[in-house]
Amino acid sequence: MAFVKACALSELEDDTPKRVELDGVPVSVVRTEGEVYAINDICSHANVSLSEGEVEDCMIECWLHGSSFDLRTGKPSGLPATRPVPVYPVKIEGDDVLVSVTQES
Repeated sequence: MAFVKACALSELEDDTPKRVELDGVPVSVVRTEGEVYAINDICSHANVSLSEGEVEDCMIECWLHGSSFDLRTGKPSGLPATRPVPVYPVKIEGDDVLVSVTQES
């Protein structure tokens, strides 16, 4: 599993998603409830950026239709989304937030 730097930890504001692109994959990095999460930035219901939505209770909401996704699992909490979005492993090294968007073979 290859980890790459997504951003600096000091750049993240609590409950404010930060959009980054890692190896061509759009990712939303979120610090909430004392943890840092990385989730695919594209809603599984509509092709819109999740990082433009709000974060509450470890969920990120799609601003367009209101579906929310669990930052830990990627599972939607309800309609209209029915499919989960990918989540990615995160490591913190110093002030670096490292994310792996590669899948092990």
